[in-house]
Amino acid sequence: MWGRMLWRNLVGRTLSCKLFTSLCKNISPKRCKPQRISAKTLSTTVPTKMADLAKVVTVLNNFAPPSLAESWDNVGLLVEPSPPHKVSRMLLTNDLTEGVLAEAVEKKANFILSYHPPIFVPLKRLTQSSWKERIAVRCLENCIAVYSPHTAYDAVKGGVNDWLAAGLGVGQVEPLQTSVQSHPQGHVFVLEVCVDKPAAVALQGKLTALQQGEVTMQDVTSGSRGDCIKINMRCSQHALVQAVNCVNQTLGDKAATSLQVVKLEKPPLPGAGMGRLVTLDVPVTMSDLLSRVKTHLRLNHVRLGMGEGRTLEGSTVRSVALCAGSGGSVLKGVKADVYLTGEMSHHDILDAVAMGTSVILCEHSNTERGFLRVLQGQLTAMLDGKVEVMVSDVDKDPVEVV
Repeated sequence: MWGRMLWRNLVGRTLSCKLFTSLCKNISPKRCKPQRISAKTLSTTVPTKMADLAKVVTVLNNFAPPSLAESWDNVGLLVEPSPPHKVSRMLLTNDLTEGVLAEAVEKKANFILSYHPPIFVPLKRLTQSSWKERIAVRCLENCIAVYSPHTAYDAVKGGVNDWLAAGLGVGQVEPLQTSVQSHPQGHVFVLEVCVDKPAAVALQGKLTALQQGEVTMQDVTSGSRGDCIKINMRCSQHALVQAVNCVNQTLGDKAATSLQVVKLEKPPLPGAGMGRLVTLDVPVTMSDLLSRVKTHLRLNHVRLGMGEGRTLEGSTVRSVALCAGSGGSVLKGVKADVYLTGEMSHHDILDAVAMGTSVILCEHSNTERGFLRVLQGQLTAMLDGKVEVMVSDVDKDPVEVV
């Protein structure tokens, strides 16, 4: 028995050695030798420049604050991989489709800026049953962050609508709906109290202890209230109730004559807002305007609704109201020779042409996508060249004229 086992072991070892020797003979010596990787090869395979995700998001938010977006929109960072997450390659797209995501994976992008938010309606689950759920899952699987600016880019000065207006010619450009600045730290009220110095010192301490707003104290030597100390507190509506209670408890009966509350108005942001009204320095014919639009958007065809009493060559155009994407709600009722947008409802078009306003429709994303080429250069500079910014080759409008 032991003899048989010893014989089997010897035979087995002999066969293994012969097999190993045979395999080595069939392997190219070049493949067996360690490969040296040059610095040049390494630089083309491993990104040497990158930025923290938080830094990238901060840069994007500073360029177009999310507060500029419409209240119904879903903007900002939508998909965040587990930290730490570094960004070396960014892909810009108008719409994040499964085709664009495959392109991002192939190009080893780890950040996607999608103008339209791929997550808009809240997701109740992440499965393989719908394309938007699959996109969210695959982004996380491939450690790809997703950011969407949407209507913040529409509103910001130098954004999508200003890019669209730039193709019409020289003239004055102003927003159709002006954006307003957000209140610093959410402070929307100023509480003002004028009292003598002992009461002011006590009140300042109590208001500061609330930690609900910025409290300042100033000597007032003249005015309708005489000499006094003025205390100002900027605060939110929620904090205002606590502050007023504090004043009443500290001053008692004097509070009624010493206290004033001012509601702050949001100041407008010059040049920012939804839509644009372009007043051309030199009027052009409708035919010339159409040529400019096609050239700027790189389109062979657009749709035209001619206003009542207007013609291609016989009517001049001086004012153009525009809104990238779907501009029906923004353009409705605006007085202009022409409306320029991606799409409008049938009845909004009927209303416009009835009042003599012609309508140019270019399909939704065709009025937005070209801005990405401009944005590419801007973001490269804003990120100090630490992130390679690419524009999608796959992204396109889902509708085409055939």
